[in-house]
Amino acid sequence: MTTNHEFDPQLLSEVAALPAMPGVYRYFDGQGGVLYVGKARNLKKRVASYFQKNHGGTRIGHMITKIVRMETTVVRSEAEALLLENNLIKTLNPKYNILFRDDKSYPYLKLTGAQAGAQGAAPLANAYPRIAYYRGAVEKKHRYFGPYPSAWAVKDTILLLQKVFRLRTCEDTVFNNRTRPCLLYQIKRCSAPCVGHVTPEQYALDTANAERFLQGQTQEILGELERKMLLHADRLEFEQAAELRNQMSALAKILHQQSMEIGGDKDVDILAVKVQGGKACVNLAMVRGGRHLGDRPYFPTHVEHAADVAALDAEPDASSAGQPKEKSLEALVLEAFIAQHYIDVPLPPTLVVSEAVDKDLMAALAEQTGIRVAAVHQPREQRRVWLEMAQKNAGLQLARLLAEQGSQQARTRALAEALELPMDNLDALRIECFDISHTAGESTQASCVVFKEHKMQNSEYRRYNIEGITPGDDYAAMRQVLQRRYSKLAEAARNGEATLPDLVLVDGGKGQVSMAREVFVELGLDLGLIAGVEKGEGRKVGLEELVFADGREKVYLGHDSAALMLIAQIRDEAHRFAITGMRARRAKVRVGGSRLEDIAGIGPKRRASLLQRFGGVRGIVSASIEDIAMVDGISTELAEEIYRALH
Repeated sequence: MTTNHEFDPQLLSEVAALPAMPGVYRYFDGQGGVLYVGKARNLKKRVASYFQKNHGGTRIGHMITKIVRMETTVVRSEAEALLLENNLIKTLNPKYNILFRDDKSYPYLKLTGAQAGAQGAAPLANAYPRIAYYRGAVEKKHRYFGPYPSAWAVKDTILLLQKVFRLRTCEDTVFNNRTRPCLLYQIKRCSAPCVGHVTPEQYALDTANAERFLQGQTQEILGELERKMLLHADRLEFEQAAELRNQMSALAKILHQQSMEIGGDKDVDILAVKVQGGKACVNLAMVRGGRHLGDRPYFPTHVEHAADVAALDAEPDASSAGQPKEKSLEALVLEAFIAQHYIDVPLPPTLVVSEAVDKDLMAALAEQTGIRVAAVHQPREQRRVWLEMAQKNAGLQLARLLAEQGSQQARTRALAEALELPMDNLDALRIECFDISHTAGESTQASCVVFKEHKMQNSEYRRYNIEGITPGDDYAAMRQVLQRRYSKLAEAARNGEATLPDLVLVDGGKGQVSMAREVFVELGLDLGLIAGVEKGEGRKVGLEELVFADGREKVYLGHDSAALMLIAQIRDEAHRFAITGMRARRAKVRVGGSRLEDIAGIGPKRRASLLQRFGGVRGIVSASIEDIAMVDGISTELAEEIYRALH
C-alpha cells in the first residue's frame, strides 16, 4: 500500500537500489534542512518501509511528505552505524530525532606527571606532581581522573586529597620561587615540597596513595598505613608513627562522611529518566573511585516526535514473530542519551538505569569503546538507593523546568498583549535588543541579543566593533549598528528570503529611539517595530518606561509586570554581553593583546627578545622606534611596523 503523497521518481529509484547492508540514512526537506537521521541493519528494508506504508496524518506521515532528498552511508557493523548516527544527530540537529545538546565539557581532576630532578639541586616543580582542576583536551604525560559532574565535585575532591595526602596545588612558577612554606603548609594542607620539607620518595608515595584513593582502593591504603605506623612504633620512631596515625584518622573520617563502604562498586553511572508535559529529563549521577560525586540534569529536544518515528524505526524482534518491539517514551529518551552522551565521555563498566536498555545498543557501545559494559535495570541494595535518588532528582529538575518555561511563556504573552504584538504563534515571537558599551569613548562595541521560543538564543548573539565615530557618541554608534544589522536583512525580507524581528529594543530613551527611527525610515522598515527602554526616575529598577518610534505615548508597565520582567531580562542580557566584549577588546587595545604575533616578521624568537628587552607589551608600547630598532634582529623598517601596529 502506498501513501497518497507523490514522491520524486528519482528518490524512489534510489530507495529501490539500496543495498541490504548495515548503514545510516538521512532525510532532507526542500530547504536542505535535515529531517531525520537513522541507522539500520538492513538499509534497503528499513528505508523502504517509510515509503511503502500509508502513515496518514501522524507525525511520521507529516515528516515523510517533506522528504525530497536522501543520503545513505554503508558501514561494516552496527557499532559503526551507532557511532556515525549519533555523531550526525549531534552535528546536523535533525527535526525528528531526540537531541541532547552539548553543554560545556566535563571537568576533570589532573595529576601532573613527575620528572626526575638533579641530585642535590633545589626542588623543582616537575619532580613533584600537582593536583589541579582541569577542563579541556587531555595530554598523555599527565593523569586525569573523572569526569566529574560539576566543578564543585572536583574542588571538593582536591580538598580531600589536600587533607589526607597533602599534595601541592600551586602553579609551577610559584613553586620554583618559594623560599619558605605557604599558608597551606601551616594549616596542614600541603607538605611543602617547594622548600624540601618532604623527601621526593615520601611525596611519591603520597602521590601513589592519592591515585589509589581516586581509584577506590581505600581499604588497601588504610591497611598499608597501619602496617607502616606499627613498624615505626616498634622502632621507637614515634614522630613518623604519629604522622601516619593522623593520615589514617583523616582518611577514615572521609570514608565515614562519604559512605564509601559500597560493596565493590568503583566507577558507576546512574541514569534516571522522567517524561512529563511533552518534556523529558535525564538525570546522570556519577560514582568514581567509590565516591558519589553528584549529578547533572539533561533536557532533550524533539521529544514529541520520538515515539511515532521510533515505532517505525524499530528493529524486528525475532522472539515475537518479526513484530517490532514497542518501547516506552522513557526508554527511547534514555537510549538516545546513552548513544549520544558516551561518544565523547568515558564509559564506566556499569550503568544503573531506570529503564531497560536495548542489548544491541550496549553491545555496540562495548564494541565501539572496547569496554564490557553492564546495564543494570531494577538494581538492589546500594545501587537501588542511588537510582531512587537519581529518579527523585530527575522529577524535581523536570518540575523546575516546566515551572520556568510556564512563567517564561506567561511573560512572553504578557509582553505581546501589552505591545500589541502578534499572538498567533508566541513560540516564534522574535525580539532583538541592542546596547552600546565603551569606556570614555575607548573600544566602543555594540551588542545584539536575540530572544525567541521563550528564551535567550545565545548562538544568535552578535557583537559589532564601532569605528569612525566621535568617541563617546552613543547615538552615532547606535545608528551604525542598526544600519549594519538591518540593511541587508531589509532587502532579503522584501524578497521573502528572511523574516524581520517582531520587536527591536534599544537600551535608551528618546535620543536612541530617534536615531533608530531615522535608520528604519531610510531602510523602509516598519517604525512600529522599535521601542526604547528608558530609565525611570532616579534610574531605579522597575520604573522603566517604553518609548516608541511610531508616535505612540510612553508606556509604563508597572514594577511587578510580567512584561517588564521580560524586557528587563532581555535588556540586562544585552548589557552583559556588550560589557564583556568591550572589556576584552579594551584589554587587547591597552596591552597589545596578541597583536605582536599578528605583525609580519615577528615570530616566537623576536617576540621573546622584545618582551625580554622591554619587560612586557606595555614597555614595547611605550618605546620609541629607535629603542625598538636596537633589539637584536629588529630592523628600522620592522621597528616602524611594530610601532604602527601598537599605536
